[in-house]
Amino acid sequence: MASARVLHWLLGGLLMLNTVGAAAAPGPAAPQLAKATFAGGCFWCMQPPFDKVPGVVSTTVGYTGGHVANPTYEQVSAGGTGHAESIEVSYDPAKVSYQQLLDVFWHNVDPLTADAQFCDHGNQYRTAIFYHDAEQRRLAEASKEALEKSGRFHQPIVTQIVPAGPFYPAEDYHQSYYEKNPIRYKFYRYRCGRDRRLEQLWGEAPSH
Repeated sequence: MASARVLHWLLGGLLMLNTVGAAAAPGPAAPQLAKATFAGGCFWCMQPPFDKVPGVVSTTVGYTGGHVANPTYEQVSAGGTGHAESIEVSYDPAKVSYQQLLDVFWHNVDPLTADAQFCDHGNQYRTAIFYHDAEQRRLAEASKEALEKSGRFHQPIVTQIVPAGPFYPAEDYHQSYYEKNPIRYKFYRYRCGRDRRLEQLWGEAPSH
């Protein structure tokens, strides 16, 4: 009987150790996400192309580059805050590179026009790349230089490359506007001439 009790005690201890070990086993590590921030005119139109990129986890439209805290859409669109309509992209660098995001950005903007994009005019519609670290700055400047040397354009590229500052998400009704209001979005995009101009610049219809 004593031997049986000892064996039962030993088996119970082993079972407990296995249970504790299983509970303590770490799960898969969460991906280390990075941020990229761009301004390309109307932020409604910048969200669809980035949302389609594999490796992009989320996108948020908002305002950055200005001097007023927590601006509203009305303030920014009036042109007095210094902000640009922008998009913040959260992405997994293991699945998509910053260079790929830069390529998406360039092919969805008119980099030759200052303080305007398509039918929208004003400094709040300027094009800009807001870098978050030295490597993003290096890659952004290299991509701009490569585009300038490509011979594609006969005008200077006026897109700014500047440090990222505070980013203020836009009001909820602006987020994923193309999904919430597809008819209004398509009508605006068509009337603004965005796709016609992008095709002139890049020789292909943009993905949106």
